[in-house]
Amino acid sequence: MEYYDLGYTLMLVSILITLIAQIFVMISYSVYKKVKNNRGITGAEIAREILHKHALDNIYVTETRGYLSDHYDPTRKVIRLSKDVYNGTSVAAVSVAAHEVGHAIQDKEGYSFMKFRSAMFPIVNFSSKAGYVAILIGLLFGFTNLIWIGIGLEIIILLFQLVTLPVEFNASSRALSEIEKNDFLSKSERAGSKTVLTAAALTYVASVLTTLIEIFRLIIIARSDN
Repeated sequence: MEYYDLGYTLMLVSILITLIAQIFVMISYSVYKKVKNNRGITGAEIAREILHKHALDNIYVTETRGYLSDHYDPTRKVIRLSKDVYNGTSVAAVSVAAHEVGHAIQDKEGYSFMKFRSAMFPIVNFSSKAGYVAILIGLLFGFTNLIWIGIGLEIIILLFQLVTLPVEFNASSRALSEIEKNDFLSKSERAGSKTVLTAAALTYVASVLTTLIEIFRLIIIARSDN
């Protein structure tokens, strides 16, 4: 019984970590979404300007639906920015747009962690689906071997998340560097930009922690069933 009590406690801790990270990024983004940058430049404009400076005019910058749905698609060479970022002139919009351009620059330079992460996508997609099924069936019917298989697949997901960390932190570092050296934002605005990007990066750290906790929780359950 103690094993299951600990398991439930770990699950609650995992949920709490995720909530705290999400709340932090939402608050940070909401605050600096209201702060207009002095130059009045939009996210789309800053993205295109940085791309041009790095001879990446072949990269398209388009508007996409959703809230904070911004991302760089390395297969189609497209930076997709949500409406608030694409058209926005806030410190948050500039920060997010510059971050996504950071990924495009990584792609151009053949950043090793990004290449490794891209190569892992097919394996991770399979692991996330198969792992969930294996764990669910294992827990429902008491098939311990299936739970251990699910744990193995969860470890693959953890590896992917660990590789993602340097990719995201590096993209944010590039974004802040571009913003500073090109004077896109004032000194006080750059502080806000750093807050937004740090908050976003911490969500990836939270993902690693929650996956670690979940693996530990599943190990406890699997061992208790032996």
